[in-house]
Amino acid sequence: MIQSKSLGAMLRATAAKYPTRVAFQLSAKEKFPLPASQGSPSAEATTGFDSITYSSLLEIVRQYCGELVRMGVGRGDRVAVLSENCLQWALADWSLQCLGAILVPIYPTLPGDQVQYILLDCDAKLCIAGGVDQAAKTGDCPTVLLRNSPDSLDARAHSGQPMTTEAWNAAIDEIDSEDTATIIYTSGTTGQPKGAMLAHRSIMHVCDSARRHIYFDENDVFLCFLPMSHVFERVAGQALPISVGASVAFAQSLASLSGDLVKVRPTIMLCVPRFLESFRDRVVDGVAKAKPLKQKLFHAALGQGIKKAQGGFAPLQFLFDKLVMSKLRERTGGRVRAFVSGGAALAPTVAEFYLALGIPILQGYGLTETSAGSCINRFEDNKYWTVGEPLDMEFKIAEDGEILMRGPGLMKGYYNLPEETANAIDSDGFFHTGDIGEFEGKNLKITDRKKDILVLGNGKNVAPQPIENKLKSSSYIAEAVLIGDGMEYCAALIVPNAEAVRRELGLADSVAMSTSPEVAQLIKSEIGKINKTLANFELVKKHAILDRPFSIETGELTPTLKVKRKFVREKYAGVISTLQKG
Repeated sequence: MIQSKSLGAMLRATAAKYPTRVAFQLSAKEKFPLPASQGSPSAEATTGFDSITYSSLLEIVRQYCGELVRMGVGRGDRVAVLSENCLQWALADWSLQCLGAILVPIYPTLPGDQVQYILLDCDAKLCIAGGVDQAAKTGDCPTVLLRNSPDSLDARAHSGQPMTTEAWNAAIDEIDSEDTATIIYTSGTTGQPKGAMLAHRSIMHVCDSARRHIYFDENDVFLCFLPMSHVFERVAGQALPISVGASVAFAQSLASLSGDLVKVRPTIMLCVPRFLESFRDRVVDGVAKAKPLKQKLFHAALGQGIKKAQGGFAPLQFLFDKLVMSKLRERTGGRVRAFVSGGAALAPTVAEFYLALGIPILQGYGLTETSAGSCINRFEDNKYWTVGEPLDMEFKIAEDGEILMRGPGLMKGYYNLPEETANAIDSDGFFHTGDIGEFEGKNLKITDRKKDILVLGNGKNVAPQPIENKLKSSSYIAEAVLIGDGMEYCAALIVPNAEAVRRELGLADSVAMSTSPEVAQLIKSEIGKINKTLANFELVKKHAILDRPFSIETGELTPTLKVKRKFVREKYAGVISTLQKG
């Protein structure tokens, strides 16, 4: 691990150590002018993808820095990036870090009023927009397009004079580890977003700690598909690989992800449980349509694989792995050492599927305010039902079960919100996460969100997340939201897995989930199975079936795919009222 006091210095040091190694890979369909010094694409590049070496990356970053300086950007200025993932997003980020400016990432899925709120709140000097549609959201903020335009930042950088090496080095050397590198606005499930100020020190701490506790090196290839505007991808998917001299490839889109996996053949991939569940569901759906012999082979392979992973007796695992699981691994490129999962709870059944597949899932935990990486499981001790051991952060469980955290990965505070900062970080320096948890040995287990605890009319407290996770373990239930505040029992809003339900029942696409007697009986049966595993006061005694899946566009999900409980309760107030009667 290369020790540096800022992200710009870290990039510079990595490039000095690994000048000819590939820093970034991008689809050959995406045109990008490579520096003349690089010549033809590196032989290390994956087939179908162009590459940029670390030495060339520095040249390009100096070109971007030159243009940003001409636009008046300097140390301490807030500059927003409002764009879908792309190479130029990363180039803008690293260029701003080298200048000592503060990058403010904004989710491209946010509507104009929310974009303008963030731009005004952080007093952005400039917004770099991914396209004309994004630029239209920025209001009065000075805006430049990121790419695909003759007047874009990318085009102007390549046609203009780069920042001189002397001035560029001087700008990097002026940056202190306590300087703010980025302000990331928490998406939040309620209320206005708050800007968490992360210092260079915070992000580099995660890189350093992850590198020492989990094996990453310059031979790894990361495939980027999570939003770069989110702290998880930004820190663990961008800064971490650059810190060790690894390579980052950019998926073209979610639609192309399955093909990109095969082309890039990544060794590490950051993901959220929804991605892992989706891949597993596609495999299971395919098996269900296969001939009986193939179905038996798959289930035998799954059983033997899980036994082997859990240390049990599995004498035929090697044979089944060769016949079945090795072919499934090829669909991920065949080289994945681990999926690193965060952002939401991971169902044990999903983790066990991947263990049987021969690809461990390292589940982790962190928040925007803690630079994402605060806990993670280890390859050698993967307790997948937990979020792993701390990454050199100090943890404490409060009397009410809330997880408290302090250490070098912690934010400096919320931008221009001293009272909110004081409410979040106590006088002893502990950040109050709002999550409820407990330790199992050295490993942390998240049990629920503090504010999500339901208080029934009989005074019983119910943690909804474990029950919701059990409900979602059914292959016929895509989403579940537990309700019960002030009620005498628990109830649930259920979003069926429409594809699985229609296949199981032979229903036409025109049949509505909420009015079908067959669907009602199937979901009731699934809930009945889950109820057998719950305490009496936790039983889901009523439920309602919803026709439409939750999404960011319809408002039920945050950009990080967390359910906005308050919004759901308000949107489906009429449905909930029927569950509260009787």
